[in-house]
Amino acid sequence: MDNRVGEMQVFVRVVDTGSFSTAARQLLSSPSTISKLVHRIEQRLGVRLLERSTRKLSLTDEGRLYYERSQALLAELDDIEQTLAQGAQNACGTVRVNASVGFGIWGIEPLLPAFWEAHPGILVDLSLSDDIVDLYLERTDIAFRIGALSDSTLRARRIGVARRRMVAAPAYLERHGVPTAIEDLDRHNCLGFNFQRTAPVWPLRQGGRILDRMVRGNLLANNGETVRRLAIAGVGIARLADFHVDRDIAAGRLVEVLAESGHDCEEVHALYPGGRYVPQRVRVFLDFMVPRLQAFMQGA
Repeated sequence: MDNRVGEMQVFVRVVDTGSFSTAARQLLSSPSTISKLVHRIEQRLGVRLLERSTRKLSLTDEGRLYYERSQALLAELDDIEQTLAQGAQNACGTVRVNASVGFGIWGIEPLLPAFWEAHPGILVDLSLSDDIVDLYLERTDIAFRIGALSDSTLRARRIGVARRRMVAAPAYLERHGVPTAIEDLDRHNCLGFNFQRTAPVWPLRQGGRILDRMVRGNLLANNGETVRRLAIAGVGIARLADFHVDRDIAAGRLVEVLAESGHDCEEVHALYPGGRYVPQRVRVFLDFMVPRLQAFMQGA
C-alpha cells in the first residue's frame, strides 16, 4: 500500500525533533523502525536526505527540499480536510429527494428532524410518489427506489431488501375466510395499483418457483399507503413491503396470509446522478440517511 504521506509525516517529525530516538518516542515507535523508514525513502528517491553523525542529524540539499515540500503538502492536506469537515457541518442549499409514499412516510420522514439538527442549512424538497421519476427531467438529486435497477448513468447506494407480504384485516378474514392456497385468491378482493408498469398480477411462490398470478379487486391506487389504509379498513387483501406493514401486523391491525407463497423480495437503492462532482449537500444527505435507512430496513 502506498503510504508516502505517512512517510513524510515521520520524516518531518525526525527533522523537527533532531533525532530518531525523540521522534520514535513521540510516534510510539522504535528508533530502528524510524531509521529504516527514512532509509526506505532515500532508497526510493535515490538520494541521501540526512547526514547522520553520533551527535546530530543534518539535512542534505535534497533533504531540505524534501522537508520543505513535505511540510507544505501536509499543511495543504490538513487544510483540505478541515475545509471539507466544515463544509459538511455547514452545508447548505436544497436537496431534492423522491421516494415511494410508504418508504418516505415510514423511513425518511422520521429521520428528518435529526438531520436538520445536524445540518440546519439544508432545505429538503421531498416528493413522495410511487411513480418512477426521471431524475434529470425532474431535477431530482436523490431517488429511493424499490425494485430492479435499469442500466443508466446513475450511481446507486444499496439500502436493503424489501420483502412483499400479503396482508388483510382480521375483520375481512372473518367475513371472507382465510386463504390457504394460492387458488383461493380467485375469490378474494385483491387491492392493486394503477401504474402503467404494473400488470394485475402478483408474483407468488408455488412449488419452489415464482409464478405470476392474475388477481382481481375493486381498488387500483397510485400509492401503497392508500392500499395499506384500505386493507386496515377491511376492504381486501393487499400485497405490500414488510417495512410498510410490519407495525400493523405487530399491532394486530393486519394479519399475514399465505406467508410461504408471498415472500418475494426487491432491493432498495438510493440513486443519484453520477459524474466527477457530487454536490456537498447531496453527499451530506446520503451519508446521514443511508446507514440509518439500512438499519430501518433491517428492523433495528
